[in-house]
Amino acid sequence: MPSNADYTREYFQIIDELDGDIESRRAAFNYMQDSTAIVHHQVVASSFVPRLFNRKTYEVMKRTAETSHRILCKVIERYRADEEYRKLFDFDERLVELILLPRDYDSVLPFARVDTFLNENDYRIHFCEFNGDGSAGMNENREITNSIVGSDTFRTFAENHAVQGCDLFMPWVRAFMDIYGTYRFKVENPRVAICDYLENGVVDEFHIFAEKFREAGVECVVADVRELSFDGEVLTTPDGLPVNAIWRRSVTNDVLEFWDDSQDLINAVRARKVALIGAFSGHIVHDKQLFEVLFKPETQAFLTEEEIAFVEETVPMTAFLNDDQVNIDQIRANREEWIIKPTDHYGADNVYAGCEVSQEEWERVIDEFANERAGYPFIVQRYIRPFKTDTLPPDRGINEAPDGAVESEPVPYNNLNGLYLYNGHFQGVFSRLGPHPTISKTNDGMTAATIWVDCDVPDGLEL
Repeated sequence: MPSNADYTREYFQIIDELDGDIESRRAAFNYMQDSTAIVHHQVVASSFVPRLFNRKTYEVMKRTAETSHRILCKVIERYRADEEYRKLFDFDERLVELILLPRDYDSVLPFARVDTFLNENDYRIHFCEFNGDGSAGMNENREITNSIVGSDTFRTFAENHAVQGCDLFMPWVRAFMDIYGTYRFKVENPRVAICDYLENGVVDEFHIFAEKFREAGVECVVADVRELSFDGEVLTTPDGLPVNAIWRRSVTNDVLEFWDDSQDLINAVRARKVALIGAFSGHIVHDKQLFEVLFKPETQAFLTEEEIAFVEETVPMTAFLNDDQVNIDQIRANREEWIIKPTDHYGADNVYAGCEVSQEEWERVIDEFANERAGYPFIVQRYIRPFKTDTLPPDRGINEAPDGAVESEPVPYNNLNGLYLYNGHFQGVFSRLGPHPTISKTNDGMTAATIWVDCDVPDGLEL
């Protein structure tokens, strides 16, 4: 079986044979500039070269994603059922109450993306973080795929291989409605709202999903949580129309931040007058202290031997950055072995890899964040070195550059693979890359299209 690197070398060989395929690259860049792949008012950075994954990669990712989902569901259900088990977590009292609210449908964790580092030589895989309902990137993948599939390079590659993309839209609409179908208080022809605090959300993506719901015959709108109204019986959007089901895109720490302005939604959930998909219990997945809890005897007591082995193989050692949890002097002295993160933020906010900063900066980070000095907890985690793959950086400036000045040589970038789970089913990959040890949009990161090669993936998108 060809490796992913073999496919990528072949792709670059085609680019070379097409003298850099400059016109296709310009067309792909221009497509993206006019696309809906917008995050916080900016078009996302992307690569002309897709991530090309073989069947072995698909099998490893599917097994990893779906095994992790089973474990995460067990943890959520144990937390909700067992008061003693809850003591392993350090959560705001308001959050605990939200987690324990009735769900009234079958799915424990409807929507998730588990972010992973895959060594593409030996197929060993480790987790970076887990994400629940606030997971995004589906539209980035769609638009970037659209930008490259018409290129001469892609068409030439596809003449020699079966290629599929990731179908990340209609499968979620179907999964959402299947979940709603198990809702205890379901109604015929429900009206759905996709809800977030819209200044924090990927709003263009929300509207595309809303259109997909409507194409499936389901009335759907996008709404800010703070604009919902509840009269004790019916939750409504600002137009006065009822909401029967919500796809919650808001992360729970935003709910706490806007607590007073979110009470209509919360009261409707308390009163069991709306299906909240997913429930607030998904926060357990999002909070990074879960990594430490997975190793606790209280957790391993309800996992199978196979699941315990899976945790030990895939979850990096994690602990609170507190004197009573870890040897902080050892962490000071060995910065390249560690990464420091807040337990409950998103967007790579205040994430520091020791190998990326000076010793002076590392010590400043520890002094600032250890023992909850910032007012909220941080974790320290064993640093996993990402796998590097050859790619092309974003083609910024390609329209102004003469053909001979456009660089076509491969550049090694670090990889981070987000594995999407729709109601426990592995649906696709959010492929992010970056030149630095931490991979994020704010650290020169970019996104690449995910393409399955010679795999015949169920639910794959035919290209």
